[in-house]
Amino acid sequence: MNDIAQQDKLLAKFKPFLETTSTRWYLILLVLILIFAWGISGLVTQITGGHIVTGMRDNVVWGVYIVNFIFFMGLSYAGALVSGVLHLFNSEWRKPIIRMAELVTVISLMIGPFFIFLCIGRLDRLHYLFIHPRIQSPISWDVIGITTDLIGCFIYLYLSFIEDFAILRDQKSINLPKWRQKVYKFLALGYTGTPKQKKIIHKSRTLMSAMIIAIAIIVYSVLAWIFGVTLQPGWDSTIFGPYFVIAAIFSGSGLMIILMWIFRRIYHLEEFITKKHFVNMGVLLLVVAAFYGYFTFCDYLTKWYGSVKINAELIDKLFTEFNWMFIFANYFGIIIPIVIVGIPHLRTIRNITIAAVIAVVALWVNRYIIVIPTLETPFLPIQESRADWLSYSPTWVEWSLTAGGVAIFIILFKLASKFLPIISLSEMSGVDHRELKILE
Repeated sequence: MNDIAQQDKLLAKFKPFLETTSTRWYLILLVLILIFAWGISGLVTQITGGHIVTGMRDNVVWGVYIVNFIFFMGLSYAGALVSGVLHLFNSEWRKPIIRMAELVTVISLMIGPFFIFLCIGRLDRLHYLFIHPRIQSPISWDVIGITTDLIGCFIYLYLSFIEDFAILRDQKSINLPKWRQKVYKFLALGYTGTPKQKKIIHKSRTLMSAMIIAIAIIVYSVLAWIFGVTLQPGWDSTIFGPYFVIAAIFSGSGLMIILMWIFRRIYHLEEFITKKHFVNMGVLLLVVAAFYGYFTFCDYLTKWYGSVKINAELIDKLFTEFNWMFIFANYFGIIIPIVIVGIPHLRTIRNITIAAVIAVVALWVNRYIIVIPTLETPFLPIQESRADWLSYSPTWVEWSLTAGGVAIFIILFKLASKFLPIISLSEMSGVDHRELKILE
């Protein structure tokens, strides 16, 4: 099947979803909005009652909010790496899934930083971070890095959308509302598909893909340094930079597989998102899981083998109070994906998706046991503190805001897939790279 015929077939597949909206779609959206509203109620409770309504106290000043921040930022950087690398290597099998990776990058990058705001007691002083930044502080590095990454990823996402905006603008077979046609026309920027325009789009996307790969690695390393440059037990590690980058790819690969399964089922895309895509992403998950397991082993081995008493206390806490979390995050979450993908007989779409779900949940739990046990094991504990001040347990307020973050993530994905096909039409129609080379 040639590229134009494949594009037309894909348009026909998405036509019912672009033209009409089902009752089921609205019901799911309503449920997600109610979950988000529950999160907003938790936010109002926190603003009016203060941080006392959360589980955070003088020792554990960070909680689930920081865990969610690290987790969502990891998803965003993984999406940037996956989409950027697949674009640079011009992998043919990337075409049906690259838009998912691009959307994961931008949407996660929009949600993640909001969890930082939830940890700040004086939001009215937030602007001081921009007016009077301390360049020697990793927090300032993170703000600069995240802002740069967000701008770069938005540009990259928009460049990948322009050709699809033009395709939908010129479509006569799809009955779209007038306002959407006007929006497509405005966002297409007069793109008509001339060889010169294709060359500019292709070169711009290639340049931006290389840039966001570099920015993603730098920014997530900076995020790791927020922990690594401290003297907190369990955090003062030189391995945290590459460890966080590998963990981000691990969780992002798992999320990509989950999204592939969901959209394949919703839009009946079995012809476009095939078992090959699941196996390829599964192999990536396997390789990254092996590296992730190695870094995890190195991190805990050096802490356990060293003679620092406070690290020994932290390890004891992990194997006693947090034992089930530790085992799930660092054993089941790594070994099960490796076994499922590594054994060809088990390498089915369903099993790979299950392995991906386990990997994503285990990565979140891993972030939890990186943050919480360390803060519960300070160098200088506060004397004569109440017992409930020395330990951390999330309250309904924190869980409501966590659920709200997940809900808005899904809502933004639903709206994006409603406005544009979740599979890039321009990618499926292909780009004549020989033609681009002649123009150079």
